[in-house]
Amino acid sequence: MKDLDFSGKTALVVGGSSGIGNGIAHAYRTRGAEVHVWGTRQSAKDYEGSEGSDMTGLHYAHMDVADFDAIEAYRPPFAKLDILVLCQGTVIYKRGEFKMDGFQKVMDVNLNSLMACAIKFHDMLAAAKGALITVSSTAGFHATRGNPAYNASKTGAVGLTRTLGEAWATDGIRVNGIAPGLVDTKLTKVTTEDPKRREMAIRGIPAGRLGTPEDMAGAALFLASPLSSYIYGQTLIVDGGLILS
Repeated sequence: MKDLDFSGKTALVVGGSSGIGNGIAHAYRTRGAEVHVWGTRQSAKDYEGSEGSDMTGLHYAHMDVADFDAIEAYRPPFAKLDILVLCQGTVIYKRGEFKMDGFQKVMDVNLNSLMACAIKFHDMLAAAKGALITVSSTAGFHATRGNPAYNASKTGAVGLTRTLGEAWATDGIRVNGIAPGLVDTKLTKVTTEDPKRREMAIRGIPAGRLGTPEDMAGAALFLASPLSSYIYGQTLIVDGGLILS
């Protein structure tokens, strides 16, 4: 389908080394885009053998997204940028987010770095009339009792997407977001690897299954394509119906 042909496009997927981000990166790559990814490990080879990580055909760079000076100092190896996907994320369990150092760490990675990356690449996206896509969570639409920072950061990401969608529309940048439900990745192992928790979680999903990175990739393809050319500032919930009740 021509509208989903990304030949000649350049994409950067922050957090594209594994999980949802990796699925999104390969969705663009297999449709013709040159795809760059940022990850937390020193080199692409460090992901070899890691579950949910396939670095084939992707251009890799190490980046600590909580280091905003490093983001500002980054010199991109690409001359243009058509698509920026912000898929970075972390969570701290065992009530670690009820301590200020834990709370701050999660907020810096999940929310503050979104703005740092958006500012860094604003001009390149404007020049390309490109798309910026945030990846938040359905946690932005309900409480998560044990993770206040995760919840606040994802709620903030939805609000940031709305605001940048309005603010940067006149610059030619379309800003939208994806809010995944429960996807089987390394961040959700506390649920997906516990048989009882997994069963209970699936019972609450009308679709009857967990989400996959490929499910999220479909939304990312749509939001970066001409098919969504009149959509601005929206966060698309992709959760198998999880939050319907």
